[in-house]
Amino acid sequence: MANPSLLILPGDGIGPEVMAEVKKIIAWMGDKRGLGFEVSEDLVGGAAYDKHGTPLHDDTMAKAQAVDAVLLGAVGGPKYDKLDFGVKPERGLLRLRKEMDLFANLRPAQCFDALADFSSLKRDVVAGLDIMIVRELTSGVYFGEPRGIFTEGNERVGINTQRYTESEIARVARSAFELARRRRNKVCSMEKANVMESGILWREVVQEVHDKEYPDVELSHMYADNGAMQLVRWPKQFDVILTDNLFGDVLSDCAAMLTGSLGMLPSASLGAPMANGRPKALYEPVHGSAPDIAGQGKANPIACILSFAMALRYSFDKGDEATRVEKAVEKVLAEGVRTADLMGPDGGTPVTTVQMGAAVLAALDASL
Repeated sequence: MANPSLLILPGDGIGPEVMAEVKKIIAWMGDKRGLGFEVSEDLVGGAAYDKHGTPLHDDTMAKAQAVDAVLLGAVGGPKYDKLDFGVKPERGLLRLRKEMDLFANLRPAQCFDALADFSSLKRDVVAGLDIMIVRELTSGVYFGEPRGIFTEGNERVGINTQRYTESEIARVARSAFELARRRRNKVCSMEKANVMESGILWREVVQEVHDKEYPDVELSHMYADNGAMQLVRWPKQFDVILTDNLFGDVLSDCAAMLTGSLGMLPSASLGAPMANGRPKALYEPVHGSAPDIAGQGKANPIACILSFAMALRYSFDKGDEATRVEKAVEKVLAEGVRTADLMGPDGGTPVTTVQMGAAVLAALDASL
């Protein structure tokens, strides 16, 4: 059988630096674990605009549609701030999400014990935290029509429309339930059914999908504002949180900061299964392009490495190898290896991007 295929899009800023370390992990998997990949590489974001005058060339889009998974670094930077909206670097990422129909955004919030004191919450609240937020990514208030700024009488009014169909809700609900079966088998669905008709429909459809297809999964419902409060009160009560585009945007950033470091977190955006059974998939770190430190060897590659671990788990059904990578990262952090963004008040000497990648590779070697 042919090796699974990966398209790497390093992007802008620190993207190429962190992706360089991920490529070493990918090579290690082939050399030491017999898990080879057909890897291709292309441009996205500002890098694509510089060469092609567009943040995502049509040929690159075609490659993304054809491969088993896409791994992206970061896009954007101040040099592109004055470009027309339609060709800004971020439009390349949005085009990938839209045309690949990546409707389920997976945002884990995992607190490594060695970093528990970095959170603004007490250690006992966050130590050992491991939750997953499943956010609907291609519909809702960000895409609903009508939308815009209009004139009514003698003043302007801004309009955005929260809109969901039953099928849009059902497919992301299935993603959450399937994911829960791989974890602790609990889903909490969050909406505002008390004040929004779309929330009423959301709750009804999620419950219907559960009752008909996933009765073995524990399901609860919660209003999204209460969910935000519960995330900072006692986040470990949750396993998988299912929510819509707007609430998912807010709640996932809230959950991310519980871990103490936004720059440590990976993400996955998944779509419908392809002919080979694998989902359309894009994996990327949550952090941005960090142009202020680009090219200086200061970037932390862990979020991008963990994004590859998510690809191993969700695209390639290699959960054991994903866990191997995650435990290697945990070991490195427990040993006190830190890039500049993870330095505590006691100071110390931070390692470089390359040194952090080498430490993770050494931990992987030690796992054999």
